Amino acid sequence: MASSGIETILERIHAAERPDRADLSRILRIADPVEMASLTGYADAVRRRFVGNGVLLRGIIEFSNVCRNTCQYCGLNRRNTRLARYRLSRDQILTAVQNICGAGIKTIVLQSGEEDNLDADWLREVIAGIRSFLDAAVTLCVGERSREEYRIWKEAGADRYLLKIETSDPGLYRGLHPGMSFENRTRCLEDLAALGYQVGSGNLVGLKGQTVASLAGDLEFFKRGGFDMISVSPFIPHSQTPLAGEPAGDLEMTVKMIALTRILCPTAHIPASTAIGSLHGRDERPRALAAGANVIMPNFTPGDVRRLYDIYPGKAGCDLTPQRGVAAVERMATAMGRWVDYARGDALRLTRTAPGQDSPREASSDAGLAKALYN
Repeated sequence: MASSGIETILERIHAAERPDRADLSRILRIADPVEMASLTGYADAVRRRFVGNGVLLRGIIEFSNVCRNTCQYCGLNRRNTRLARYRLSRDQILTAVQNICGAGIKTIVLQSGEEDNLDADWLREVIAGIRSFLDAAVTLCVGERSREEYRIWKEAGADRYLLKIETSDPGLYRGLHPGMSFENRTRCLEDLAALGYQVGSGNLVGLKGQTVASLAGDLEFFKRGGFDMISVSPFIPHSQTPLAGEPAGDLEMTVKMIALTRILCPTAHIPASTAIGSLHGRDERPRALAAGANVIMPNFTPGDVRRLYDIYPGKAGCDLTPQRGVAAVERMATAMGRWVDYARGDALRLTRTAPGQDSPREASSDAGLAKALYN
């Protein structure tokens, strides 16, 4: 174990309603292996107490790589003319959903680029089609849309929505997202919460211009937002983006961010992202699971287009069938003394009592989220 000083800081961060920026920055600057072990051990204990030892599975279908945006870090940006574009049909999506169902997974994630031509009624029919034959949660990740579109999809049966902020630093956000608005991004998160979605957000670690202070700001944003899902992933440079020559995000800093996210947001569902499994050409997702993560998302995108969802190069698992991907997670969890959880894995604020707790938790306020995002 590390010194009692580090333990004291971690306990203070965990207990704080508004964590001290200096405390967060101190932990993000950890370099000593003993202190790092203390951080991840503390986060793992928080994870065990609040969300248990299960590793939740979410089956992801990347149904379109068409995107209107020019995000400086993403291979799907519309200026990448070397990328062949695709959009799955309704029937192709439902076939992939049946594969997820056959694997026993009870959460479907429908993800795409942010495309202008995504028809709200078409996606509503896809959601309704899923809910007509499968008792599973539906998560959407299709970017910034109107409140009315969000309402249509919620009424059709969508349960959750993931919209990563990527960085909570408005100036850094503007530089990385030409033509986009930080205020509109937060407006979307506000609308989603007000409509009753289980809401997820997250960031990228290692972006050009990012500092320890901006990462600490991201952690404060997560805490204020009270998000049900939080995804922390490393930046991986793509050759067809303006950041092609930049270094990849640091694995150690990514692990520190995951650990602090768990300590600050103990009931959030936190994935060990595919990007963590792709960063160095080897699967580092066990590092994330050991630092507080509790979710993995096997890829059920049809094999003939899976490589075309090219947000970053060297994406892990592209050669695996979904069945082999699930089996790999089973082996990973077992090796860590954990187990794969095939439950829906809804937000713990909706299930009242989290694993290891004796009393119900209070649900977070949707109005509080809307207010917090601007404070």
